[in-house]
Amino acid sequence: MAEPVEWLADGTPYSPRFADRYRSEAGAGLHQARGVFLQGCGLPGAWAHQPVWTVLETGFGLGLNFLVTWAAWRADPARPQQLHFVSVEAFPASADDLLRNVAGQAELLPLAQELAEQYWGLRPGVHRLRLDAGRVQLTLAIGDARAMLRALVCTADAVYLDGFSPARNPDIWDLPTLKALVRCCRRGTQLATWTIARSVRDALTQCGFRHERVAGVPPKRDRLQAVYNPPWTPKRRDPALQDTGPAPTPSRAVVLGGGLAGATVALQLARRGWQVQVLDAAPHPAAGASGLPAGLFTPNDSVDDTVLSQLSRSGARCTLALLRQLLVEGEDYAACGVLARQLGEERAAGSAPADGWSRPADAQQLQAAALPLDSAARWHGMGGWVRPARLVAALLRHPGITWRGNAAVATLAAIDNDWALRDAQGATLASAPLVVVAAGIACQKLLGLGMPLQAIRGQLSFGPRPPQALLPPWPVNGHGHFIPHAQHDGGPIWVTGASFVRDDAADDIRPAEQGFNLQRLGQLLPDAARQLKGGPAPQAWAGVRCASRDRLPLAGPVDPIERPGLWVHTAMGARGLTFALLTAELLVARLHHEPLSLPWRLAAALDPRRG
Repeated sequence: MAEPVEWLADGTPYSPRFADRYRSEAGAGLHQARGVFLQGCGLPGAWAHQPVWTVLETGFGLGLNFLVTWAAWRADPARPQQLHFVSVEAFPASADDLLRNVAGQAELLPLAQELAEQYWGLRPGVHRLRLDAGRVQLTLAIGDARAMLRALVCTADAVYLDGFSPARNPDIWDLPTLKALVRCCRRGTQLATWTIARSVRDALTQCGFRHERVAGVPPKRDRLQAVYNPPWTPKRRDPALQDTGPAPTPSRAVVLGGGLAGATVALQLARRGWQVQVLDAAPHPAAGASGLPAGLFTPNDSVDDTVLSQLSRSGARCTLALLRQLLVEGEDYAACGVLARQLGEERAAGSAPADGWSRPADAQQLQAAALPLDSAARWHGMGGWVRPARLVAALLRHPGITWRGNAAVATLAAIDNDWALRDAQGATLASAPLVVVAAGIACQKLLGLGMPLQAIRGQLSFGPRPPQALLPPWPVNGHGHFIPHAQHDGGPIWVTGASFVRDDAADDIRPAEQGFNLQRLGQLLPDAARQLKGGPAPQAWAGVRCASRDRLPLAGPVDPIERPGLWVHTAMGARGLTFALLTAELLVARLHHEPLSLPWRLAAALDPRRG
């Protein structure tokens, strides 16, 4: 539930919880955001011509500092290529209050409207909102400031201290919280705040900041500016970054694998200036497991909020943001939501709380699926279907990416500062200082990974959608899934499946699995199965997925000490469309020491070297 905000007669937002104003009266809040925080951190001048700039804020509030920083970035011709804004907030307000706070501000309102479209589902944890065509990344850490600062993987260039006053909200200004903040700073990080409270100045000094009192922005007489420059040598404290080596300067990179796992990494590298060559043994992209007619992306919910649930929520948000950038809705994908039906023993497992991510299905949704009104089902609003091959093609369309098919790599060898990729005859197909292996089950043989991988065969059934059939308006998931309104080159189709055969790397079509898919559809959606039974015989597609022992992806360095420059991205299992875009972003962010979209414990759960 959103934090209540009261609006005073002069239009100023007020927090009943802290008995304090979010900002000064109308107009003054905007001047404070610019005069205290932007000017106090030397912006926009300090970020000129930088590839990436990161701002860390304590107290997101109603987002005014973020919007002002975003607007300054957009207006600056010397702006960095990418702006990261990381903010902690224990009690997020509603999107409506964010919009009301900038009503009448013509420069900020369009930005606030774009922000409001993604500002929902902010459960405790870390959320990445991708704005301005992905060039502005807002990372919201929802929860206690001290705990969230310790969970973040982030090195800030500038820090905004902007909580409610130290007298009203002392925890966000105290020494333990500022010590947690320092782990996100580098020598030279600029800091600004509107308060000059003695306790805050003393704590900043103890943490290694050198500060000065300067003229304030009315109605405040003074403010603080500071720089992190301790007399001791700061130590790297980010477990997800400390052993990956220095951030490289973009040059040449090779990605091995032309499916979804490879294409997502290639795009993330190309967007940062790498010249990327994608190699694949097949003659065309998405020839393997990414070539299915249509697949689902959807968050997973659980009562105990498992690692899988947290990753799937972050992944669904990431996937949807990129789909909206690259594809045509209705033709290539649909963000239509997914109905998740619980069958058998799952009924007794309980349910996660209802919020923007998930809620119990209502009577209208159950009726649309022709299910009994007492069916156990939940509605996932941030889910839908996508044509993976279309997505892969769009990802590889970046001008910094080149494709080479019919290039079967048998071995990798370190030569000087490059990795050479060779075929079975020993001929070098490509070489580069950075190689990301995204070749599915073949990663095991090529890399000798400590984490064993498992081949999982899957066969789908699909056919033309009968025009007279009354099918659910959106996909249904459960034991298997049903996509009733996907698109194919021949027109609208339905898709169901998939089989799940462990330790089977064959992709032949098997009649027994075709029958299995249709039988399971009859259990999931009996009415839909009956309507499709008299139609044309369904077609089939089969592919081989790759999974790890713990069913989580592998995304990170193989061995940064012994094999620097060699990374792996694989083991998406049956959730490639939910995971791959997120984990590719994570991998490349780790490589470049950028803020991560996940807390470090989740990032560590995806490390290829985990036990």
